[in-house]
Amino acid sequence: MTWGASSGAGRPDPTRRFHDDLVGLDPDDPEARAFAEHLDRMERVRPMFTVEGELSGVRDFAESANRVGGLQRWAAWLLAVLVLLGAGYVVYEVLEFLVGTWLI
Repeated sequence: MTWGASSGAGRPDPTRRFHDDLVGLDPDDPEARAFAEHLDRMERVRPMFTVEGELSGVRDFAESANRVGGLQRWAAWLLAVLVLLGAGYVVYEVLEFLVGTWLI
């Protein structure tokens, strides 16, 4: 297999973009492929001020949290729970304000 081969999943192979950076590495080596995927994530350009861009950022965070273990995984889990609790609190306050305004 060469660095230019596609992954076959309909997505372009990230190693194709980084052929010059990966010269001399074995294309079948899992660590080399993981490094190419890392380079792809680091240099990926996506729209950040759209819903799709923000959701892809959340997906990247979740995938990163699943790759790590130990204390970092628990910290990511805690961060996600705190964000959800904060969002729930804001929704509750808005609903309380709306119901209180309509009943008075």
